Amino acid sequence: MKKFIIAGLFFAGLAVHAQKTIPLYQGKAPGTENWTQKEAQQFSQLFKTEVVYNVTQPSMLLFEADKSKANGTVIVIAPGGGFQSLSINREGIEMAKKLAANGITAVVLKYRLLETKSNDPAKEMMDNIKNRVDFDTRTAPIKEMAGNDIRMAISYIRNHAGELKINPEKLGVIGFSAGASVILESIFHSKDASTIPNFAASIYGGPSREILDTAIPKSPLPMFICAASDDQLKLAPKSVLLYSKWQEAGQPAELHLYEKGGHGFGMGKQNLPVDQWSDVYLDWLRFHKFL
Repeated sequence: MKKFIIAGLFFAGLAVHAQKTIPLYQGKAPGTENWTQKEAQQFSQLFKTEVVYNVTQPSMLLFEADKSKANGTVIVIAPGGGFQSLSINREGIEMAKKLAANGITAVVLKYRLLETKSNDPAKEMMDNIKNRVDFDTRTAPIKEMAGNDIRMAISYIRNHAGELKINPEKLGVIGFSAGASVILESIFHSKDASTIPNFAASIYGGPSREILDTAIPKSPLPMFICAASDDQLKLAPKSVLLYSKWQEAGQPAELHLYEKGGHGFGMGKQNLPVDQWSDVYLDWLRFHKFL
């Protein structure tokens, strides 16, 4: 199971250097007022990276754009972790730092998760997915809550555009694995156009059949999709289906499927071509004038 995520070299003690932590709700989050579990963070031996778990009070970690390069673009990042934890560094903070260094304000979203009853969220998640039907049933309400969380984040950013020095019409989202499902919630289940992003990226995501059968918003919404063919969860075909959905709708889309990389490659280094995916993503952002 240790090969589930092919990890590169990571720093277990990597500190969070967000300029600001912004809570999404005043008081307790609606729908989970009675949750008593305490948010925690640890290095996962199974996943070989830092994870955050038991998130009950959703928040955003703000990374301001390099002032010499800032162009008003802002991107909300949703890390993955099977709705049990958040791969906070490899799929969150490291991505945010790269975007900020290239002139993009980045926000790492800490959305609500399933309760972890032990001190090992990675192992609990691996045990949970053994029964996929039960896992999908348990995560369905969490996915809905996480969808509310990302819509709240988008609403906050657009309402505070002046303060954050961003252009509300240059707001994107990027999600990894379970986080890819979260960003799709903002696209397909937003009742208000103000909470729909302007562009999106799905990194080794696994969109549900319900999402694949739902109509895409009519306003232009470019999509960047990336995965590895040897994904241990066998999610690569779902990325192809998502790309086909955008193509059929006449929406701009770009798909990158690497031969090797596994599931959860994020910002890690494996000495493989997939290591360069984030540079390819920056090229895509530049092509669409978001960089």
